[in-house]
Amino acid sequence: MAEVHHFTYGAFNPIGAYLLAVLGSFLGLLCVGRARGARTRGRRNRWLIIAAFAIGGAAVWLMHFTAMLGFDVPESPVRYSPVLTMVSLGLAVLAVGIGLMVVGHRRRSVPRTLLAGLLTGAGVLGMHYTGMTGLYVSGTIHYRPTLVVASAVIAVVASTGSLWFAFSLSGRMLPMFGAAAVMGLALCGMHYTGMAAMSVELNHDVTTHVDGIRPLLMIVPITLVSAATILGVALSALQAMTEEEFTDGAGIPRRGVHADNHPWSLKQASLTAVRRTPGNRPSPRPVPLRPVPVVKEPVDAQP
Repeated sequence: MAEVHHFTYGAFNPIGAYLLAVLGSFLGLLCVGRARGARTRGRRNRWLIIAAFAIGGAAVWLMHFTAMLGFDVPESPVRYSPVLTMVSLGLAVLAVGIGLMVVGHRRRSVPRTLLAGLLTGAGVLGMHYTGMTGLYVSGTIHYRPTLVVASAVIAVVASTGSLWFAFSLSGRMLPMFGAAAVMGLALCGMHYTGMAAMSVELNHDVTTHVDGIRPLLMIVPITLVSAATILGVALSALQAMTEEEFTDGAGIPRRGVHADNHPWSLKQASLTAVRRTPGNRPSPRPVPLRPVPVVKEPVDAQP
């Protein structure tokens, strides 16, 4: 078996992966909190979809490939398949989205949460091993069944716990951040358990030509996807909050509600200025009119 390195760049990769997992989980929990307070099914679906991209795209997929940048086989080139890499991204978002939809529209119960956690965990596990299928070396990759099962158990437990946290927190920032920290730790634990299950058997004639893209080139799509995910979540959340603030449940603009409920609005400020209590300032006194002098024209004397 070939020598395999999982921390080629030291602590940079695991720390970066953990921070991305925490950030994505935190954004997802915030979106789920907004979904819980949505008054219509359409708005709830919108928030849950945003949460699926935040958790599945940032917390799961970006964490996975940021950690994979530290993977190396010194005796063989390491390459990645762009197609399978994008497929794994779609699996992560889809799996998290299905789990959120299962528990997001009905009253939360233990059986429903367990079912959603099982589906989401299976999707996260599929994302991990699909990404590993897109890993090419000059040899064959083998997996230890016991550690694969352990990674599957961690994925299901982490997914179930994430869904439970998402629909149980009351919206306070500190509990949400603590839950995101726990979720990030669980996701990283699942990833490195799955990585510990693998081993590489090199070919007899090791070649330097392996199909795929180089690991360092993965920084470009990871950076782009990170920026697009965070920016997309922020813009979508801003648009959703703006529509919720200025429209009613049917999407019809509200009249007067925004101004009456929000003291910082321009209309409220104008009404406040007009409706002053008498006595706050002296009333203006009328200014007397001055008489206008009449100039008489001289009358010419007649001869």
